[in-house]
Amino acid sequence: MGTLRDLQYALQEKIEELRQRDALIDELELELDQKDELIQKLQNELDKYRSVIRPATQQAQQQSAGTLQGEQRTKRQAISAEPTAFDIQDLSHVTLPFYPKSPQSKELIKEAILDNDFMKNLELSQIQEIVDCMYPVEYGKDSCIIKEGDVGSLVYVMEDGKVEVTKEGVKLCTMGPGKVFGELAILYNCTRTATVKSKIIFFNLDVE
Repeated sequence: MGTLRDLQYALQEKIEELRQRDALIDELELELDQKDELIQKLQNELDKYRSVIRPATQQAQQQSAGTLQGEQRTKRQAISAEPTAFDIQDLSHVTLPFYPKSPQSKELIKEAILDNDFMKNLELSQIQEIVDCMYPVEYGKDSCIIKEGDVGSLVYVMEDGKVEVTKEGVKLCTMGPGKVFGELAILYNCTRTATVKSKIIFFNLDVE
């Protein structure tokens, strides 16, 4: 009988040990889920900053040409877009207006979208709709095009000129032609992540 009691006691210990392990596994799984959620949030924030900072790596290549153009011209052009829906993936189901523009402007908008990390995976038909519904808007020198913290409703593509990007008063980069900016507030339905001011007079193309 003593042996049987010992076996029963040992069995109870094993059962209790398994329960404790199950409880530990549950705690670890919960902690893992929380960390996964945190990683996703951090990844989203990283994507936002990367979209703003990324043009700085290409600034050196464009700086000489951009400076020369700035001395030769008195006006610069850019392009902006305002989707009628927050989810750009659903643009194929939305009727968008059409604004005629030159073949050069169409190609520039298309190439800028394809060069953007957040918009390059759109279908070609959706990209074409965005190109078609953009229209020009003129901005003067030192105009505040985007203000950090504001609610965003426009996406811009620089056609010509220069803009300066700052965050919390710190300059991040200067962008030239062929760059998309302002897309994060539309894609993520969040406030503007940076301030963008024009350095040289230019035009915009906007989407209503």
